[in-house]
Amino acid sequence: MLSLPNILTLSRIFAVPLLVALLWPFVENQRWEAGYGLAFALYCLMGITDYFDGYVARTRGTVSKLGVFLDPIADKIMVAAVVVMLCATGDIAGFHVIAAIVILMREIFVSGLREFLADLRVSMPVTKLAKWKTTFQFIALGALILAGALPDFAFVNYVGVVTLWAAAVLTLVTGWDYLRVGLKHMD
Repeated sequence: MLSLPNILTLSRIFAVPLLVALLWPFVENQRWEAGYGLAFALYCLMGITDYFDGYVARTRGTVSKLGVFLDPIADKIMVAAVVVMLCATGDIAGFHVIAAIVILMREIFVSGLREFLADLRVSMPVTKLAKWKTTFQFIALGALILAGALPDFAFVNYVGVVTLWAAAVLTLVTGWDYLRVGLKHMD
């Protein structure tokens, strides 16, 4: 249970409150640029642990049921927390909030669908396209955090917004793919 991969996954979950605190505006309507810089560093570290927990588990043959269960949850918690904070701080604003809502809705929907199908003993493996969706989400949110640390570099925000929309489109496509699989098992 306390294997290195599981510890790495748990560290991501326990780091989320710190990540949120670093993005929190301590003075109303004022961004703490150093906090965003620290948040970006922590976010990158969390992304690295996301890669290595799976890599270590596979190469050492220590893939566990707990790890398989917790890894996607850790990803979803991190994505949801960052999306909510970036919307709350106005870093994701206006029309772009729609992309953020699409991402959050799909994460909740697919989690519920997986739970439903698990009761039927139906596996719903992660597709390659869904892995690309996750990659775009991580890049988008990382870029939007970094844009808060580097407000004079507008292209960083642009990269964040463009990849956020790319992630939202992939989110819709992969969500539809999962729904089609799920509908086959619903009466």
